Amino acid sequence: MAAGVSAVVSAKSTTKTLPFKTAVEEPDYRGKRVAVVVPAYNEEELIGETMGSIPGYVARVYVVDDGSKDRTGAIIDAYARYDARVVPIHHRPNRGVGAAITSGYLQAVEDGMDVVAVMAGDNQMDPTYLPSLLDPIVDGKADYTKGNRLISDTYRKGMPGWRSFGNSVLTFLTKIASGYWQMMDPQNGYTAISGKALSELPLTEVYQGYQYFSNSFLPLISFNGVSRSLS
Repeated sequence: MAAGVSAVVSAKSTTKTLPFKTAVEEPDYRGKRVAVVVPAYNEEELIGETMGSIPGYVARVYVVDDGSKDRTGAIIDAYARYDARVVPIHHRPNRGVGAAITSGYLQAVEDGMDVVAVMAGDNQMDPTYLPSLLDPIVDGKADYTKGNRLISDTYRKGMPGWRSFGNSVLTFLTKIASGYWQMMDPQNGYTAISGKALSELPLTEVYQGYQYFSNSFLPLISFNGVSRSLS
């Protein structure tokens, strides 16, 4: 991350220095234009760190302020002035995470992005795993990929029994509904999808509200190898 910017953004007395980046040449990942959609609601404490963690090979970062009541929107707008990749999108009023992701997807389709990933605005999704989601799509092996936290022994051991049971039930029901029997961890929102798939999906038919989860449009996909669940 390049340094050299004097402007700062404050959130609840926390001062964050913004990196300075100029759009001299659009970045790419293995010759593909990659975008990341970041839905955010009341994330003033973490949204700056989230935007700062996006890898340099990402060409566009669609950060969607979903009607936040705090300074999330202002921080996004300030960051966009110093990182040419950041595209702020504002919802008024709050419409739900499904609508926020859909807004980012629609803009990515309009901009002709090749691959579009989703990373939450709370900085919980490790960007070092992003290539694992991108590579199967870039290689033409899948149109949609998603993370799988359950592969991690540490994560599984730290999960309460009731949550583990609920996740298992939801995973089974998702497999039935989608037909993708290799699918795991349906609540994991760390995903990537090809621009081709997005352009052909009826995005406005995907559930837009607060109970949206990353597999809600899987039954609509009917491309190539289609879907892959990754660690």
